[in-house]
Amino acid sequence: MSSTETVLAPIPRPGSGELTELVAEIAADAARRRAAGGTEPPDAAIAAIKRLRLGAVRVPVADGGPGWTVTELFAFLIDLAEADPDVPHILRVHFGFVEDLYRLPRTERKDAWLPEVLAGRLFGGALTELGTNPVGAYTYDSTLTPAPEGYRLDGRKFYSTGARYGDYVRVTANAPDRGVLSAIIPVDRAGVEHVDDWDGIGQRHTSSGTTVFTDVAVAVDETLPFRDPRAEDRPRQSFPQLYLHAIAAGILRSVATDAAELVRSRVRNFIFANTEEPRHDPQLLAVVGELDAAAFAAESIVLAAASAQDLSFAAARSTGIDPALESDASLRAAQAKIVIEEFALRAAGRIFDVGGASATRGAAALDRHWRNLRTLFSHNPAAYKARALGNLRVNGEPLPLAGHF
Repeated sequence: MSSTETVLAPIPRPGSGELTELVAEIAADAARRRAAGGTEPPDAAIAAIKRLRLGAVRVPVADGGPGWTVTELFAFLIDLAEADPDVPHILRVHFGFVEDLYRLPRTERKDAWLPEVLAGRLFGGALTELGTNPVGAYTYDSTLTPAPEGYRLDGRKFYSTGARYGDYVRVTANAPDRGVLSAIIPVDRAGVEHVDDWDGIGQRHTSSGTTVFTDVAVAVDETLPFRDPRAEDRPRQSFPQLYLHAIAAGILRSVATDAAELVRSRVRNFIFANTEEPRHDPQLLAVVGELDAAAFAAESIVLAAASAQDLSFAAARSTGIDPALESDASLRAAQAKIVIEEFALRAAGRIFDVGGASATRGAAALDRHWRNLRTLFSHNPAAYKARALGNLRVNGEPLPLAGHF
């Protein structure tokens, strides 16, 4: 691990002018890249986030961080997603990793990574495999084979979000001597190959494709125990679920903004329309108003659910995992998912109702909103979440102890 002895500038506070300027720069860069064909990744945005050390916003003041709350983090993620939804998605694994470091019990091996977080370095993830093991079973074909210097890592991961942009990648694999472990290694270590093969219809620059590990050296102190969330005393994984819907809330802001600009900039209307100028047509204005309300609703729901995350994380950091608070956070995240997804996808389609055929031109890129939302929402099926909520309400059956809850 590298030294962080140099004096570092303070990390910006929530709502600061520095953050407002950063979000504006990221939005402008995203617009420029779209105009140039949309093939360029958001490297400048990630570099700026590293420079400002925003990956450390949840580090407590006592440890040298700014001590943001979870709700403050989610509000910022919504801002980032409005500017470029790929950017907060790239950071999703990183912020989950920081929470893992602070959950009790604290250990020397976990604490050893905190200076790297404070220095602004980012951690990507390589968890999922395209095999036959059930999703959420936490069984992996990747292996950590004992070796004289520690382990040798071999495996092939998919959905390795953020791995290409990070300084480190966190990999889960089976170790014959210790069960499932997390290995944390530099992204450029010998034997690590990042394959740019993510071809999803949305979230195109999240580095969510394949990462291959071939005989990669892993030291013992680069491993951490893997805590299976299916056990009652383990943390649930509602944080990364709700995180996706913070991104969705930011996208809906963009939908409303783009719809308003589309109506404002149109110079002609249909002969059978209500007014000559589209900007004064009450039917078009009503659609824009509905999209604006959808964006407000999504943001409000996400931030309300985030307050439950604040409570569960505060307990996990101070007294240990509280199953009741974890369950409530999981419940709120599942409720948010179910209610947001339907009206979000509808809103992303309705933007074309205010633009006419010209709005479907590739140069307008208005289809990106629906594609990005559909990609985010496909991570975990809403139908299963709704069934679990109904079973809880009707039969008092607790939510599943699984990673996707």
